[in-house]
Amino acid sequence: MRVRLTLLIALIPLALYAQEQPLVFHGARLYPISRPPIERGVLVVQHGKIVAVGPEGEVSIPDQATVYDVTGKVIMPGLVDTHSHIGRVEGGDRSAPMHPAVRTLDAIDVRHSSVQRARAGGITTVNVMSGSGHLLSGQTVYLKLRKGHTIEDLLYCRDPLTEVCGGLKMANGTNPQGDPPFPGTRAKAAALVRQQFLKALPTGARLSRRRVIPKRCRSGTWTWKRCWRCSTAAASCTSTRIGTTTS
Repeated sequence: MRVRLTLLIALIPLALYAQEQPLVFHGARLYPISRPPIERGVLVVQHGKIVAVGPEGEVSIPDQATVYDVTGKVIMPGLVDTHSHIGRVEGGDRSAPMHPAVRTLDAIDVRHSSVQRARAGGITTVNVMSGSGHLLSGQTVYLKLRKGHTIEDLLYCRDPLTEVCGGLKMANGTNPQGDPPFPGTRAKAAALVRQQFLKALPTGARLSRRRVIPKRCRSGTWTWKRCWRCSTAAASCTSTRIGTTTS
């Protein structure tokens, strides 16, 4: 018999994220992940958070709760995709092997059908990045797959100018090899990456001390292109931005 899979993200209407009235789902097979499955479980949600989970008969049903009978279904936590290309993202072009200033959040289409398909499949958090073939094709973006019409509706962070909102997409090995200006050997690829990070170290030291955008960026003394290039690579050096690599 085919088991129908209904994920938590589909059961809880996103419009009720901050609801006052508790929502109760009972009768489903629950997967807490941290412990064995619960065959007939009860899950209580309020204010957009899970407040109780356990077997039937052991979880109190709050007064005024809206109760859903989900017998025969399965409830589990939303899935996290750490390497995603949804949203028809375009990153760096062939003008250079490294584009640390390119941001996925500037190019992603959050209304694209691939975003909807990922959400329907139970994925609730994604690290979206541009494609392979570059030593560094740009900055990734962390998203919560809420229903929304703009990138701001889905961003994991609050402010992309002052917070780290993603990682770095890098490709190693033979993947980025090609005609100039791309490296022709693995050794040349490693040398170019090393050179970029060494160039970024002084900026990384300043960011580590201040944790703010350099004054020369805010005042306009530096161009934004230089600020993003140095600050992005520097964030990787100081472990505030995580790199995603392919070989």
